[in-house]
Amino acid sequence: MLVLARKKGQAIMIGRDIKILVVEVTGETVRLGIEAPVEMDIFREELYLDLQKENTGAITSAAEVMQFLQKTSREKK
Repeated sequence: MLVLARKKGQAIMIGRDIKILVVEVTGETVRLGIEAPVEMDIFREELYLDLQKENTGAITSAAEVMQFLQKTSREKK
């Protein structure tokens, strides 16, 4: 993990296309601005983890449906 100190108005570049700017620092809260290509998804970590959890659940459900359909198909033969 890279740890950097930045002040208000300073930025960090990730590659050529992603810029993270420190917009405001108030107490223990830091507001960041992120400039990135439109096609890049950017999420707060807690939302990203929730999406991953939902996607995993959907995959599991889809697999269960496929197993059920295959079993049903075999029983009809």
